Amino acid sequence: MLADITIEDLGVIHHASAELSSGLTVLTGETGAGKTMVVTGLRLLAGSRADASRVRTGAKKAVVEGSFLADELSTVAQDAIAEIVEAGGGSADENGEYIVARTVSAQGRSKAHLGGRSVPAAKLAEFSSYVLAIHGQNDQLRLLAPDEQRAALDRFAPENAALLRDYQLLYREWKKLQRDLKIRTESRRELAQEVDRLQFAIDEIDEVSPEAGEDEELITRIRRLQDVDSLREQAMAALSAIDGPEAAGGDGGFSETDPASTLLGQAESAVRGSDDPQLAALADKLGDITTQLGEISAELGGFLGELPADPDQLEAALQRQHALKSLTRKYAPTISEVVTWRNEAEQRLASIDTSAQALDELQKKVRAAEKSMLAAAKKLSTARRKAAGELQEAVTAEIRGLAMPKARLEVAVRDIAPGEYGADEIELLLAPNDAAQAQPLSTAASGGELSRVMLALEVIISAETTGATMVFDEVDAGVGGRAAVEIGRRLARLAVHNQVIVVTHLPQVAAYADTHLHVAKEVTDDSVTSGVVTLDHEQRVEELARMLAGLDDTETGRAHAAELLEKASKDKRKKA
Repeated sequence: MLADITIEDLGVIHHASAELSSGLTVLTGETGAGKTMVVTGLRLLAGSRADASRVRTGAKKAVVEGSFLADELSTVAQDAIAEIVEAGGGSADENGEYIVARTVSAQGRSKAHLGGRSVPAAKLAEFSSYVLAIHGQNDQLRLLAPDEQRAALDRFAPENAALLRDYQLLYREWKKLQRDLKIRTESRRELAQEVDRLQFAIDEIDEVSPEAGEDEELITRIRRLQDVDSLREQAMAALSAIDGPEAAGGDGGFSETDPASTLLGQAESAVRGSDDPQLAALADKLGDITTQLGEISAELGGFLGELPADPDQLEAALQRQHALKSLTRKYAPTISEVVTWRNEAEQRLASIDTSAQALDELQKKVRAAEKSMLAAAKKLSTARRKAAGELQEAVTAEIRGLAMPKARLEVAVRDIAPGEYGADEIELLLAPNDAAQAQPLSTAASGGELSRVMLALEVIISAETTGATMVFDEVDAGVGGRAAVEIGRRLARLAVHNQVIVVTHLPQVAAYADTHLHVAKEVTDDSVTSGVVTLDHEQRVEELARMLAGLDDTETGRAHAAELLEKASKDKRKKA
C-alpha cells in the first residue's frame, strides 16, 4: 500500500504531498490542473521511462518519492519484496516502510533509489510489480494484445502458475535438444572438419607436452646458462672471501688474507666473556652475524652445485624454448593458457559426435523431450480451458452490471504450435447480446466498453488480492449516467481489501471515495502552479457540485452533490 507521496517540479506541480490511506481514493480537478502528473509520478516510481520534458519549466530536476507498506500483502509477496530490496543493498525504514524515489534532471538523466540505496530503474519495476498496478488508457489498449489476454487468464487462475513453470522447463529442454540435432544434422561436414582441427591441435600440444609456467621458468634457466661462467666466478669469489680458497674448490686467484668467517670469529672471541655489558652485547651481535654468514656460505655452495656444467644444456634449453614458442604463436599467449586451451579443446572434442549412432541417440532424446513437453502442454491447456469458462462467466456478470446489460464476454482457448507460454492462443471476445456472434475486443468494443471490460477483469482477477495499490487513470472515460455509478460501486468493492486510487471526471465515481484528493491550479502571468489538497465533507460537496456541470455556486448544485454523496455512502454501508 502507498502510504504517502511527494512530488516536486513535475509538470505544473511545484510541490505537492499527500498522505494516502487504504480504501478508495479519488483524484479530481479541472482539466490541466495536474492530475496526470500525479499518475506520471506513480509511473516513475514504478520504473517507467523518464522524460525530461516532464520537468517543470525553469527547474533543474523533478523528484518523486513514495513510501510503501507491505504488511497486508501475502507472505509470498512480502518475502519477494524483501529479497528484491535487500539484493539492491536497501532495507525498510524504522516504520517498516519501503522508501522509493526517482529523480529526473532537466537534461534527461534519471536516478532511482529503493530502500535508501541507489538502484537501476528496472529494480523499481521489479519491486512495483508486487505493490503497484497502474491502469490507464494505454493499458486498456494493451489489453487488446494476445499476450496480455493470456496473462489475464493466467492471473485469474494462479494455481496454473506451477503447470506453466513445469511446461516451460520441458519446452526449453526440448528446444535445446532440437537445436542441437539440427546443428549436428545440417553441419556434419563442418563438425567433422572441426573434429580434425581439434585433434590435430591436441596432438601437436601433447607432442611437446608443455607444463604450465614452463616458458617463464625456461627464460630464467637460459639466462643462467648463458651467464654460467661469470656466475660461477662471482659465487666462488664470494665463497672464498667468506670461508677461504679451499671452500671454493681451489686457491688460485684468491686473496691470501684470512677469510671473513675466520676474522669474524676472532672478533667474537675477543669480546666474548667480557664483563662489560656493552662488549657482551656486541659479542651476541657478532654471533648472529656469524650464523647468517654461515647460512650465506651454504647457499653459495648450493648455488655453485646447481650451476650446469654440461655445455649441451644451453642448446637443449633453446630448442625447448623454440618448441614452446611455436605453441604460443598458435594457441595462446602463454604456456599456461595453452594448457588450458588444450583441456577445453579436449572437452569440446568429446562433445562432438557426428556418427550415425550419435545422431540416432539424439533423435530419441528429442522425441522423448517432445512427448514430455506436449503432455505438460495438454495439462496446462486443460486447466486454462476450465479457467476460461469460469472467467467469462464472472466477467459477463460484471459487465452486465456496468450498463452493458446484454453483453457477453467469451474467453476462447485455441490450439496452436507449442511456444514459450504453452500451446494455446487466448482471445477475449465480446458480443452485444446472447444472440450475436462474439467478436474480438479490438473490433467489438468502443473505448468506454473497453474501459468497463478492463475494470470488470480487474475486479474479478483481484478478488483474492490484498494490500496492493491499484491506480486507474480515467478508466471511466466515455461513460456516464448509470454506468458511472456502477463503476464507482465496483471500484469501492475492489477497495475493500486493496488500496485503489482513481483519477476521474465523474461525480458518480468520486462520490464513492473514502478519501477525496483535489488537484487545484493557480494561474499567474508567469506560471501555472498546482497543488494537492485532501477535501473534508463540505469541500467534497462543493467539488462534486462543480463536477455536476459546474453547479458549485448554487444551492441546487450543492443539494444534488450532497444527495449523491449520501446515496454512495449508504450504498457502501449496505454492501459492507
